[in-house]
Amino acid sequence: MNRKTKILIVEDEAPLMMLMVSVLTQVGCDVQAAHTGKKAMELAAERKFDLITLDIALPDATGFELCSELKGRHISRKTPVIFISASPRQQDIDEAKKRGAVDYLPKPFDITEFIYKVIYHAKASQRLHRQPFGPMEDATA
Repeated sequence: MNRKTKILIVEDEAPLMMLMVSVLTQVGCDVQAAHTGKKAMELAAERKFDLITLDIALPDATGFELCSELKGRHISRKTPVIFISASPRQQDIDEAKKRGAVDYLPKPFDITEFIYKVIYHAKASQRLHRQPFGPMEDATA
């Protein structure tokens, strides 16, 4: 069974959020979006995503705080995170990696690169965490 890749976009700039949601939907992803850290945490508690993108500057939290909180929850602990930020400072890139991000994309970004990175990391995570057997099945059966 081939299911849609589930992506959570966390971005407070509405036009950019709409663009990100639109292009990922066009390539076949199931996309949810949040413009605050609080809403992102609510969505992440409701369902498991294959990948989360985080802006660093949100109205109610930093992406760094949010990433640490997401990585502390069982349901999103292994979910890949890509930071997308207007700050290309090495200090922010290092902090993103320290918090568990798999990638960092500075704004403004090339939309093709954005799609590639999101799909690449989401699919890699799906392959890594795919269970070949159901919870009650045994490989020797």
